[in-house]
Amino acid sequence: MREKPAVAGGKPVRSELLPLAGADISEDDIQAVTRVMRSGKLGCGEMVEQFEEAVAGYVGARYAVAVSSGSAGLHIALMAAAVGHGDEVITSPLTHPATSNCILYQGAIHTFADINPATFNIDPQVVRSKINSRTEALIPVHFAGNPCDLDVLHGLARQHGLTVIEDAAHALGGTYNGAKIGSLSDLTVFSFSSPQHCYTGEGGMVTTGDEELYQWMLIFRENGMVTDPAKLVKPEGPWHVEMQDRGYNYRMTDMQAALGISQLARVEEFIARRAAIAEKYNRALGGHPSVVLPQQNERGRSTWHYYLLALRLENLRASRAEIFRALQAENIEVGVHYLPVFLHPYYLWIGHPDVCTLDTSLCPRAEEIYGRLLTLPLFPAMTDRDVDDVITAVGRVLDYYSL
Repeated sequence: MREKPAVAGGKPVRSELLPLAGADISEDDIQAVTRVMRSGKLGCGEMVEQFEEAVAGYVGARYAVAVSSGSAGLHIALMAAAVGHGDEVITSPLTHPATSNCILYQGAIHTFADINPATFNIDPQVVRSKINSRTEALIPVHFAGNPCDLDVLHGLARQHGLTVIEDAAHALGGTYNGAKIGSLSDLTVFSFSSPQHCYTGEGGMVTTGDEELYQWMLIFRENGMVTDPAKLVKPEGPWHVEMQDRGYNYRMTDMQAALGISQLARVEEFIARRAAIAEKYNRALGGHPSVVLPQQNERGRSTWHYYLLALRLENLRASRAEIFRALQAENIEVGVHYLPVFLHPYYLWIGHPDVCTLDTSLCPRAEEIYGRLLTLPLFPAMTDRDVDDVITAVGRVLDYYSL
């Protein structure tokens, strides 16, 4: 018989709060940033180029463009793919709004394809049903680091002439069919903001194998400015620069890049630790009658960016909110990832008659899963004791509320 949970008068599992996520910053990381600061070269320079080369080499891509955030990366990826006004882009509703905001930035139309309830990733068969003559691109999301079914999505893209832009914000170091995420699609976007397992404070990267896409992204990142004399329309001298397209200040700094290079050297270590924690959670929680765990793609390696579970509310005498608060009372921070994008007020207010309306049954699987989701702490700096505390707290709370 487990002890009563804290919300029922028991003693909390922990005396201090265990956070949901956290960056693992080493002394080497600090020294890398310090060296750049002492050099006085703080802008977008040599360290950024080195970071781009390091990430491209790590994932097996020909080119990489560092940017100020993953959101910026998604935006310039769509710009490079020439997605514009009136074009449709299909993506998952179970993601951060940044995934579909980039579509709006281009005056394009977001089309949400429902998820596979077993994996929580976008369902390729629903994608197939959404493709029409206006569709120009697909943005699959490797949700929580679990790789999507890229074989089917790539097949659909080839059949219909679509660009595939992977939202791999959660998936640096993940693999699919033995190849690294970042080397497989037209464009792949990574994020290095907290709580990513390669951290630069804020930042992102877009990888590609296409030189033309690469060259356009460099321009879009730099306010549309071109400095290469060989590419100028009317060079006037060594001082001359030209704005050749609409662009944005999406540059990464050398300080961020220095931290990224140092962090990238430990990415495999971080992923291994995340996987070990996830396996311990799986063994402890996988058979519990009150939860469902997402199936992991057997063709890929997950990076375990988040550890998600879906509550079987029919087996509990408590709501998701009550379970959430009960775990917080045990000093375990938990989260919910994510509210389906089309349910955010802004997306309801701008509803498009074909793809996003006030009808909240747009993607019923995503809505149903969202209502049951919880995210547990998972980050490399967690100790074994931290992991045991989470398991104890979750077991105690679920058992107390189980029917």
